[in-house]
Amino acid sequence: MAGGEQGALELEEIIRSAEVMRRPLQLSDVRLEDYDAVYLPGGHGPMSDLWLDADVGRILTAQLASGKPLAIVCHGPASILSTRIHGRSPFTGYRMTCFTDEEEEAVGLASRAPWLLETELKDKIGVEFSRGEIWKPYMVEDRTLITGQNPASAAVLAERLLVLLK
Repeated sequence: MAGGEQGALELEEIIRSAEVMRRPLQLSDVRLEDYDAVYLPGGHGPMSDLWLDADVGRILTAQLASGKPLAIVCHGPASILSTRIHGRSPFTGYRMTCFTDEEEEAVGLASRAPWLLETELKDKIGVEFSRGEIWKPYMVEDRTLITGQNPASAAVLAERLLVLLK
């Protein structure tokens, strides 16, 4: 997915040389006023821990209220589950997308997942879910929230975020 073995090695070298990557911030130390936007990447990681992380919930809720862009792609929207307080989320009613249940089935992971992201966001948050064709770039923008369906959507999501930041 990163351009083969050579591409992966090149990316690894870039990451290892990036000084800022050596000392990542703790989520509890993030101050939104220091940033123009928030971007959450995908991968299955958010489904393991960010979906119930109180600091993530605080950051996403504050970013949504700030009026500044919030971009989330693929499995990253699992983090939105952390915004619930007494079962209610500020994201209720927002139009959005994420890695679909069909895509999870297609990669063979649906049966091993404790829950499916598309279903959880519709059932637990009450989002207005939209989706495109599997594996194709697809983005949904609702107010300042921009979501991308899958890894193929990361580039269009990033391009839109850059336009909004100009």
